[in-house]
Amino acid sequence: MKLREFFDLDKLNHILGNWSKATGLAVIALDDEGNYISEEFGMTDFCQKYTKGTKEGFKRCARCDKENKGVYFCHAGLVDFSFEIMLGDTCVGKIVGGQVLSAEPDESKFEQMAKEIGANKTELLEALKRVPIRSEEEINAAAQMLNETINMLVNFEYKEKNDTARIQRLEKDIDQAVVCIEEMNGHSKQLDKIRDQQKILALNASIEAARAGEAGKGFAIVASKVGDLANNSGKVNDMLKKSLVILNQIVDDMEDVK
Repeated sequence: MKLREFFDLDKLNHILGNWSKATGLAVIALDDEGNYISEEFGMTDFCQKYTKGTKEGFKRCARCDKENKGVYFCHAGLVDFSFEIMLGDTCVGKIVGGQVLSAEPDESKFEQMAKEIGANKTELLEALKRVPIRSEEEINAAAQMLNETINMLVNFEYKEKNDTARIQRLEKDIDQAVVCIEEMNGHSKQLDKIRDQQKILALNASIEAARAGEAGKGFAIVASKVGDLANNSGKVNDMLKKSLVILNQIVDDMEDVK
């Protein structure tokens, strides 16, 4: 199942936006195919404009995103993070971000990096000054908190959606069961009428056989069989009624569970 099919993406944006403001870290959410499913929050010009803005820088960033998980140092010297959004044992998306320094930067190293990727050194260093600085402990704690929060909410909303669907199916099944019970009750009443008619027929046949004397012996046997049939159908109908009582109780119990 796709994440966007059951998870409220407006809620996701709200959570990621507030988290980014509180921590100073960049963040974005992707689905299982790598498509953006949230807005970009807290992204730095250093990464987006100047590092990824060159062909070599973009290639290095893409390799970092593909090869690294958890909290890690990217090729440009910033701290990034990446964690999967898991629905049970299935990955349905990913949260990536970071773009933050863990200490005051050594500008000489960034000058060398700018040269390697073909970026404008002056502009890149100016953008570097605007990159937030957080301790590694703070970065790890923030990323872990977001990981646990998003995964918990995704699994909760999936379960809630499934429970709602199950309840709807249960309600439909109960409605169908009620219709079947009503039909069976109607058939049972018809059987009662047939049994009564059979009893009357058997009684009348017995009377006529008795009047016919010796000539009515064969007719008397038929009358007896009709009477037996009426009794047997009555027993079957009684069993049906007992089953209907049990079925009605089951349906009532199902309605109580909803």
